[in-house]
Amino acid sequence: MNIDWNHFTPWASLAGGIILGLAAALFVLLNGRVLGISGILGGLVKPQAGDAGWRIAFIAGLIAAPVLWRLFAPLPVVRVEAGLPMLVIAGLLVGWGTRYGSGCTSGHGVCGLARLSPRSLAATLAFMAAGFATVYIARHLVA
Repeated sequence: MNIDWNHFTPWASLAGGIILGLAAALFVLLNGRVLGISGILGGLVKPQAGDAGWRIAFIAGLIAAPVLWRLFAPLPVVRVEAGLPMLVIAGLLVGWGTRYGSGCTSGHGVCGLARLSPRSLAATLAFMAAGFATVYIARHLVA
């Protein structure tokens, strides 16, 4: 295994993790809700009375953040080595997995583990194991 030292960013990664953890903690303390993206987005499918506004504002913030960032610095170059059909299939599988697992990595891995949820620990271990297996298969068995 080789580390690409030119793109190794431990301080930026640490700062991002701290900001994410702080945002999740503040969200649950101030709103009593878990900061899981799939749950927030899923709540827009059948919104309850008075519940859609904050969800729309949150999703709008997710979209606005890179737009605002671009005013001050260039966006990173994103290279996707998959075609549109593969991206659609991957997106559908992620959506199915978040419904099947009752949440996404941000909900279980960040918020659930912080609340010492056994269900979130099991889900996060399953996410990680599936990711490890996928990378191993893609890099060592298929390629």
